[in-house]
Amino acid sequence: MSARAFMFILVSVALSVAACGSSSKPKSTSGQSNAPITAPKPSSKDPAPWPAPSDPMARARAAGLVPEPAEQLKYHVHAHLDVFIDGKHIIVPAGIGIDITNPGVHHSTSGMPAYGGITVPCDQPCISPLHTHDVTGILHTESSTHKDNTLGQFFTEWAVRLDANCFATYCKPAKPVAIYVDGNPFTGDPRTIPLSDRKEIAIIIGTPPAQIPNTAF
Repeated sequence: MSARAFMFILVSVALSVAACGSSSKPKSTSGQSNAPITAPKPSSKDPAPWPAPSDPMARARAAGLVPEPAEQLKYHVHAHLDVFIDGKHIIVPAGIGIDITNPGVHHSTSGMPAYGGITVPCDQPCISPLHTHDVTGILHTESSTHKDNTLGQFFTEWAVRLDANCFATYCKPAKPVAIYVDGNPFTGDPRTIPLSDRKEIAIIIGTPPAQIPNTAF
């Protein structure tokens, strides 16, 4: 079993009863718990130079998404995003698309940032249908609409530039920027990539890592 698959299993166990299984309209009520969300600790060596924005609901609306007072699980899928700069893995922050200041949003107590577990709906919209619970790079679509979100919508929520030539402040030709989907080069507009279930997206800036990720989990 790969390290990524093992991490996904750990995160799934930790979050399925809280962050992902806490909608006011879940598919199933079996195994639900009000326990605080927990998840494995990431490497302390990984930088997080682009933090989650402080206005997540405004960013979600700017992406054309409709925030909800709790997770909606009618359509529930996970894609995975990796970002590398000169071979260095960059953290995708926890709490993108989640108002972590709302008291209805639970916080992890494990030492790893993780947010969700909305067992009682917030008093106002506090979570986008597209969000990150933790720093594993898992992009959660938890929606009442059976439709894949896009990578462009996620980057609007993250408030980081992404197009065919640039990631954040890194742009061609000064710095190579390459996109891979399931290990295959992608040459179109990366903002159009659908976040379908178990899709692996890798953004490689500069010198690539020893291995390009080709599976999500």
